[in-house]
Amino acid sequence: MNLRKKRWMVTGAALAMVASLGLSACGGGSSSSSSGGGQAANSETGKNEVTMASRTPNWIFPVSAKGYTQGENGQFIQAMYRPLFAYKSTSDTPYKINLPKSLGTVPEVSEDGLTFTIKLRDDAKWSDGTPVTTRDIEFWWNLVTNNKDEWASYKKGFFPDGADLKIIDDHTFSITTETKFAPAWFIDNQINKVALLPQHAWDKTSADETVSDLDRTPEGAKAVFAYLQGEAKNLSSYATNPLWQTVNGPWKLKEFTPDQGLTLVPNENYWGEDKPKIDALIYKAFTGDDAEFNSVRSGAIDFGYIPAAQYNQRKAVEDKGYNVFLWPGNSITYLALNFAPQAPGSKFINQKYIRQAMQQLIDQPTLSEKIWSGTASPTCGPVPMAAEKTGTTEGCVYKFDPDAAKKLLEDHGWKVVPDGETTCENPGTGANQCGEGIAAGDKLSFKLVSQSGFVSTHQMFEEIISQFGKLGIKIDMNEVPDSVGASQACDDETPCTWDLSFFGSQTSWGFPIYASGERLFATNAPVNLGQYSNPEADKLIEESTRSTAPDALQAYNDYLAEDLPVLWMPNPYYQITAVKKTLDLGELDATGDTWPEDWSWSTEGK
Repeated sequence: MNLRKKRWMVTGAALAMVASLGLSACGGGSSSSSSGGGQAANSETGKNEVTMASRTPNWIFPVSAKGYTQGENGQFIQAMYRPLFAYKSTSDTPYKINLPKSLGTVPEVSEDGLTFTIKLRDDAKWSDGTPVTTRDIEFWWNLVTNNKDEWASYKKGFFPDGADLKIIDDHTFSITTETKFAPAWFIDNQINKVALLPQHAWDKTSADETVSDLDRTPEGAKAVFAYLQGEAKNLSSYATNPLWQTVNGPWKLKEFTPDQGLTLVPNENYWGEDKPKIDALIYKAFTGDDAEFNSVRSGAIDFGYIPAAQYNQRKAVEDKGYNVFLWPGNSITYLALNFAPQAPGSKFINQKYIRQAMQQLIDQPTLSEKIWSGTASPTCGPVPMAAEKTGTTEGCVYKFDPDAAKKLLEDHGWKVVPDGETTCENPGTGANQCGEGIAAGDKLSFKLVSQSGFVSTHQMFEEIISQFGKLGIKIDMNEVPDSVGASQACDDETPCTWDLSFFGSQTSWGFPIYASGERLFATNAPVNLGQYSNPEADKLIEESTRSTAPDALQAYNDYLAEDLPVLWMPNPYYQITAVKKTLDLGELDATGDTWPEDWSWSTEGK
């Protein structure tokens, strides 16, 4: 499961199949030199390349790092490094594994459910000709197990804790767990974290050092990991550092300029059948939706996005030679709440009745129509809504109801002053009192941090702030650039400056296949920015990872939908995509993964 960036500049939300044209947020195609030539070129430029809008990634090492979790990173890395498992929601392969895009085969599960045996493809090679083998699996294992605290995907008690790796031969390995898990969850949400790293090129602690088996001791693994992480933090050297030229995917990096963009070109030694058909994929970086949309409106890029606020200009964009279509996704969207005691408004957020009142003041259907041009669906809980319920509030525990919100506050000792300042008049912890930590005279107010540069997001919060103000609840909004705005979990070293947080890359979660919540809402989970902690929620999350019963995931969803670890928000389409009519992007799948090697120019538009 990966944290994926949602394109708030576009009207994005929940991944599904759309027409016969696919799309993606990263991409590529195939080079005439590597795939036999004769490929069509862009009729406007005469060149066999694609220019697209994006944000510049900030991480290249295929082991995630804290503070470097931009959604673009995953697609960027995946273009150069084939995953152990890729997924396809429409696949009839067990566990929905997309075998042509995977380095591993379908795992064999032992009769007792504890051992998962996986074979690697025997034709995969690194770009220098070295075979991809289980030594590359072992290298990853040694690095992450000895550097867990530096790995952003790690949660104590979860994989690789309680698991053992066994290398069987050059192309076969197994993972054995101490306790039994639901196979679908363990394969799709745990084993999929395994990355194959080029041990023969990276197992060293300096550029001048000869590669050896340093990773096989804890001290060596720590030193190698520190070296690789340090190199990955130097964005300016990405395109020139020999480390990052050793790849096993269809693409390699040619140019990289922080905050400006990058160029990918085909890996001429790529071993797979899906060789790129395009000579270059050029990413142009934008930090706001206006500049990005202007590039689409002028026809300057081949693949771009339309802000929801500009969706009414769809016809003008189509007249510029684009196909425009919606890209939904298997996702949820929420406004993070800060439960940490250091947070200025945590004494309010820790009161469930206040969270309930706040949720009842968010008019999801109206926000969808007014802000997202009718293309967003309500989020009602931590598991994405069933397709047949998308776009409705059916099944939502909390619907828009200002009167009910007002009554909740008044029943708990608050004097509600519409368009004024709602104040606690009955402090204490009784059933009709304001709650623990709230003093007489305290006013309901919160500090919101959100991303700057995105019109739709700004307009959405203007509406929400106005609605909250009608009940005397004050929200101070601070908008900061997306590149620096990722709200941090509070600790002794990180000051708490926020109560509510909303960033496309941090408060939208795209599920590959299995929609469990161990990384989102469990106590001390890596993406639990607001430090929500509830023993009953932890129990249900744990059960959803172990039980194969269909109601286990439902029970987890129902409890958190009602308990409100976050405020559920309209879930926009992943993006409104504009792609040149002669650019064929293949099949769009509900996982959100993009495969630019499948792209090609055609002589006739679709």
